[in-house]
Amino acid sequence: MSIDPEAKMIKNDEGRIEKWVLRRAFDDEEHPYLPKHILYRQKEQFSDGVGYSWIDGLKAHTARHVTDKMMSNASFVFPHNTPTTKEAYYYRMIFERFFPQNSARLTVPGGASVACSTAKAVEWDTAWKYNLDPSGRADLGVHLSAYDAETPLSNKPSKVIDGIPRMMAFPGVAIQS
Repeated sequence: MSIDPEAKMIKNDEGRIEKWVLRRAFDDEEHPYLPKHILYRQKEQFSDGVGYSWIDGLKAHTARHVTDKMMSNASFVFPHNTPTTKEAYYYRMIFERFFPQNSARLTVPGGASVACSTAKAVEWDTAWKYNLDPSGRADLGVHLSAYDAETPLSNKPSKVIDGIPRMMAFPGVAIQS
């Protein structure tokens, strides 16, 4: 706990990424704990641990199943915590199918969220107000490989299963619409 907080800060101009001081502590040239490409890879949001193509696949799937007309009527269909994206609308349809009671609906917090944070957390950083990607990967300056055309989005090639690109197959599990 006696580490200078400045040593924990991201400093792009110095090539220091998140958790740099911890990474540096494990960077031993003679007896490496981890390969450097693992030790210094960018930190991912929890939801992106499955790979960017999985998240992109979910967004594409929801875009096919939620029309612009549905979105224009979202406030009438879902007056409480109205979904603001097609992805959120799709998840809400699933939730409402299994939990149609108002009491269930009221247990789910709503509002702006970044990377599974609360609406209150969005108030802490004004930049988040303009970047409400729920996965958090659009956190500008952090998740650069998600948007860099030169960087592969995943280290695993996606497989085409049932005509849909997927990172992995789960026998007996499918997204139903």
